Amino acid sequence: MAQPPGNKGVMTSAPWWQSGVVYQIYPRSFQDSNGDGIGDLPGISQRIDYLADLGIDAIWLSPVYPSPMADFGYDVANYVDIDAVFGTLADLDALVKTAHQRGLKVIMDLVPNHTSDQHPWFLESRASRDNPKRDWYVWRDPKPDGSVPTNWLSEFGGPSWTLDPITGQYYYHAYLAAQPDLNWRNREVVAAMDDVLRFWFDRGVDGFRLDTIHHLIEDADFRDNPPNPDFKPGDPPTKALQRLYTNDRPETQTVLARFRQIADEYDDRALIGEAYIPLEALMAYYGHAGSGLHLPFNFQLLSTPWTPQDIAELIQRYEALLPPGAWPNWVLGNHDRQRLISRIGETQAPLAAMLLLSLRGTPTIYYGEEIGMSDVPIPPELVQDPWEKQVPGHGLGRDPARTPMAWSPERKSGFTHGIPWLPLGDDALARNVATQKADPQSLWSLYRDLLHLRRTEPALAVGDCVAIQAERSVLRYERHHAGRRFSVILNFGDEVTDVSAPGGDMIYSTASRNGRRTVTDRVRLLAHEGVLVAHAR
Repeated sequence: MAQPPGNKGVMTSAPWWQSGVVYQIYPRSFQDSNGDGIGDLPGISQRIDYLADLGIDAIWLSPVYPSPMADFGYDVANYVDIDAVFGTLADLDALVKTAHQRGLKVIMDLVPNHTSDQHPWFLESRASRDNPKRDWYVWRDPKPDGSVPTNWLSEFGGPSWTLDPITGQYYYHAYLAAQPDLNWRNREVVAAMDDVLRFWFDRGVDGFRLDTIHHLIEDADFRDNPPNPDFKPGDPPTKALQRLYTNDRPETQTVLARFRQIADEYDDRALIGEAYIPLEALMAYYGHAGSGLHLPFNFQLLSTPWTPQDIAELIQRYEALLPPGAWPNWVLGNHDRQRLISRIGETQAPLAAMLLLSLRGTPTIYYGEEIGMSDVPIPPELVQDPWEKQVPGHGLGRDPARTPMAWSPERKSGFTHGIPWLPLGDDALARNVATQKADPQSLWSLYRDLLHLRRTEPALAVGDCVAIQAERSVLRYERHHAGRRFSVILNFGDEVTDVSAPGGDMIYSTASRNGRRTVTDRVRLLAHEGVLVAHAR
């Protein structure tokens, strides 16, 4: 398929965060430039041309701030600098400049819920009960018997309270004890985070992905969470309670409205939020009259059964729930979840690509998805993830989905000249960017084709999504915009099937990928094939 020059974006008046495609980079694993085995900012800059040529519109960087790395950057020790393992502030500025020159936006990962226990704010807060920053974090006296203030559980296992022996109070942490929660009821915390957002916006950053926003506020009365009636023996102990008083509290919306107010001080900036909550609850995170997030992440495809019926029902329900003016988004993978191929199987990967890149809404691609990277088994002695270390045996470890990008068919796959921080997959010599770029039938070529089709056909980027239906093994829907009309027809089954279709031109197939052919009233789909049909105006 012919590739348009440059990275000019979809020809539409929609903002970039609606019409574009986001690509998540886990910086430790993308490209190492100095041979220490860990990816870095100069390495990402070296790969900007690759991303622009692929057809990406924005990159999202997982945290690169100074950190003790207890949770690999999600324990921030300084919100306004870069960790030396990733480079310098100058390297970040150079990356933003290079990305902007190629027409790419840069989204940073902000961790507002908690800091590192090594952050100067927390070191002051724990110094004494009367320290001016004491109330910047959530401190609580023990119960009369000396036990923890509430039954709240950490997401990483065990109580979410840790006793500070110096001051005799407990501090709250939704995650590791090394990640104390900020007190978002404190106005000085709000002002300090205002300054953080402005610091990065002033440097040209185009937006933020806001980490774990559903945890920002806890119950003011510190009530115990109720038992989870669905908890079963063998479940991770973190599921023993319903997080009624620690998740998705109403006051969270006030914090997010403030984030939006800061973003709106600048031109063309976007806020994306991470909240693992039901769709019905997620809708509140769009706010009202432009007061909330631009894109609260929709993670439903990560857990919805991979069937046409379940996915059709999900699309219909999501579209029906969206508030007026809200824009949808879709995610198939990220740094916290099993990789796509490991979840649905290799034969379904082309179908998943067409689904992600043809649904209404902003797609996010996790690095390596475009070459079909799968989970890499990590031997116990090489485990890095604190979640796996604290709750072993429950399959919670995230290392398998965070392994280095495979760039070329050589030793260490072009990622590093040193020892990779996590092992590469056994298939990296065959499954890598260079090999797949040379093969017009590869998964990489499919992603490239679909990304550039989406760029040249606004209907596929910003059009309406209608006529969503599933029948047997087939999912189908239409995209409409400015007189252009397309049918997306996806066969999830492992047998050839014939389906009815309005007349038009088949402009793309995940199976053949070559040439156009006329469709009269029926389409024959091969097993696991998706097709795109353009109808007459």
